[in-house]
Amino acid sequence: MHAVTPLRQPLPDVSIRQLEYLVAVAEEPTWSMAATRVGVSASALSQGLAELERRVGVALFERDGRRRPVRAEAAPAVAHARQVLALTGDLSRWAERVRTGRSGRLRLGMIDAAAVVHYPEILRGFRADRPDVDLLLRVAPSATLLELLAGGELDLVVCVEPPAAVAGIDTERLAVEDLAVYCPPGVEIDDPASWGPWVLFPSGSHTRSVVVEVLRREGASLEVVAESHQPEVLREMVRLGTGWTVLPTSQAEHGDRPLAPGRPITTRHLVIATRSGSVHDPAVEELAAELRRATV
Repeated sequence: MHAVTPLRQPLPDVSIRQLEYLVAVAEEPTWSMAATRVGVSASALSQGLAELERRVGVALFERDGRRRPVRAEAAPAVAHARQVLALTGDLSRWAERVRTGRSGRLRLGMIDAAAVVHYPEILRGFRADRPDVDLLLRVAPSATLLELLAGGELDLVVCVEPPAAVAGIDTERLAVEDLAVYCPPGVEIDDPASWGPWVLFPSGSHTRSVVVEVLRREGASLEVVAESHQPEVLREMVRLGTGWTVLPTSQAEHGDRPLAPGRPITTRHLVIATRSGSVHDPAVEELAAELRRATV
C-alpha cells in the first residue's frame, strides 16, 4: 500500500492592507471613520473588505442595513490581523534600522593608537547610540588589519597609511600624528650620528617603514636591538636604557609613565580603509563620518 500524503490546505491570498482594513473597521465606530484612519475612500475600503471575505471564504460582517459590524464569529480573524500587523510593523522597523545603520553587525579594525588614544570616545558614543549594532573591534598592526579587510573579515579599518597602494583597498587620510625620537635617561638628543641603538616597531610595520626612511635621511645609525608592536614595551625599554626609539608623541608622552618630551622628527598619516566596491553599509558609513568629524 502506498502512504497517502495529506493535501496541504492552501493559504488565503490576503494582503497586509486588507488586514489593516479589517482591524480599522473592528476598532472604529463607523466605516467612514475607519476609511479616514487608513487613508482611503469609503468605497475603496468596502471593496477591499469584500475582496478579503472572498479570499478567506468566510463571511466577516453582519448585513444590518447600512451598518456592517464585524461578526462575533470573526473575532479570530481580527485577532490574527492584529498580530500580523504588529509583526509586520516589527519587520518594517527592523528593516529601517538596518537601512539607516541602526542595526546589524560592524567589524572594525584599529591600530592601538586609534582605539586607545584618538577615538575611544567615538566608539563608546557609537555603541551607546546604536545598541542594536553589534560592533566588533579588532586591535592589531596595520598590515594585519589590511589583510583581514581584503579577506572580507573586517568592514572598516583605521590604520597607518601603507607605503604603497594595496590591491582591492581604498584609503582616505584621516589624521596626522607627530613622531619623535626618545632617548634613555641621562642621554642628550643632539647629533643624529650619535643616536641609537634602536628599539622599534617590527620590520614590515608601516610605522617602521616611515621611521627607517627618516633615520636614514638624518644619517643616524640603523642598528636595531629589540622590536615590539606595543608602544608601552618600547617606552619601558627606553627607560631601562636598552635603546632609543621613535614613537607617536600621543603614545610616548601621555598615559601611564610617559617619557620626557622627545624631538619631533617626522609624521605618519592615519587612514580610513575600506574594500573597493564593497556593498553599501549605512553603519560603516556613519562610523566613518563620525571619525572624520572627530578629527576636524
